[in-house]
Amino acid sequence: MPTTCVIGAQRGDEGKARVVDLLADEADVIVRYQGGSNAGHTVMFGGETYRLHLVPSGIFRPGKVCVVAHGVVVDPEVLFAEIADLRARGHEIGPHNLVISDRAQLVMPWHKALDHARESADGDRKMGTTGQGIGPCYADKVSYRGIRVSDLYDRAWFEERLQLNLGEKNAILERVFGLPRIEAAAVRDAYLAWADELRPFVGDAVDRLHQAVADGRQVLFEGAQAALLDVDLGVYPYVTASNSSALGVCAGTGLPPRAIDRVIACAKAYVTHVGSGPFPTEDSGEEGQRMREVGREYGTTTGRPRRCGWFDAVAVRFAARSNGIDALALVKLDVLRGFRRLRICTAYDVPGGRTTHLPASAASVASARPVYRELPGFDEDVSAARRFGDLPATARDFVRAIEAECGVPIELVSVGPSREQVIRRARG
Repeated sequence: MPTTCVIGAQRGDEGKARVVDLLADEADVIVRYQGGSNAGHTVMFGGETYRLHLVPSGIFRPGKVCVVAHGVVVDPEVLFAEIADLRARGHEIGPHNLVISDRAQLVMPWHKALDHARESADGDRKMGTTGQGIGPCYADKVSYRGIRVSDLYDRAWFEERLQLNLGEKNAILERVFGLPRIEAAAVRDAYLAWADELRPFVGDAVDRLHQAVADGRQVLFEGAQAALLDVDLGVYPYVTASNSSALGVCAGTGLPPRAIDRVIACAKAYVTHVGSGPFPTEDSGEEGQRMREVGREYGTTTGRPRRCGWFDAVAVRFAARSNGIDALALVKLDVLRGFRRLRICTAYDVPGGRTTHLPASAASVASARPVYRELPGFDEDVSAARRFGDLPATARDFVRAIEAECGVPIELVSVGPSREQVIRRARG
């Protein structure tokens, strides 16, 4: 397996973790390169369900090294709770298989406080964030207020950064939102205690990744969120706070573009979306509700019900072009069993006419009316299929139609939630 990046091709929650878990068997190093604990990655195997937020999804494969790179914003409280849970369930985690970049930004208490305060103040206009402080943390990063993992190990410098931030953040919390101030001593003591616990895991991830590539080791990059949530290329402002596309790999790891050999994108056989924002193919009726219930479409991090709709080839084509996607992994085909007809959005009708391209403006996307290609559904249980030929003809036709509309080969098809419920198709 060459160095490979796995991303979401839609609006998030496309099953990236299970694809990473599958491909991790062939990899040496698995790297999370962006996002934070707002991501929820679910892996199922051996009758167990695991929900990860910061630890890379390759952690379940023995002999692999997992790296949380500097493009990730790290909440120590979430990280250690996750490590403790995994250890309690019998999984070995230590400095030998988990590395945290010394350049990663830290999520601080004021980030969460501001996240919740802004969402509450925005009312009906809120973005629908997870409340984990991710956006405010990235905002501090680019406005020179951020605190990095390495800062914890210079106490004088850390306290200086702490005072700089709290002088500003407490003024905002108190005067703008009417909230209580955050006490510096409590934050200092908590983070210095975490610093001691974190120290064995901390390392120069940039150097380690460069060495891994130079040594010819197989590196697997794991994205959080999805292409349409990318802060630059997504449907702004209804996006996440980082480059959640494959374009974020280089900035988030310190590796050059030539280090990435392949991009695999995950896409559901339908589409889901959590939070606010335009969603042209959303089905608010009985079929959308059926997708939600059969597919168990509730947020891993928040538990919120996901909005559901039909496959949007306009959006996936855009993701394919902007990310250089080499192959798709189509997941949750089994959820569509029993639908009389299956739909693929091939174009949008917008005020200026019909388009096959994703508009830049959120207002334009909101006004778009989907143009559908309809195909017959299938009634057969596909969960035991392990070869493409095992699928009913109508299911195979649906997969081929998505492939044709998106212009990208589908190399993996999942027919159930477990690790083994995957069909591998030959390249080409």
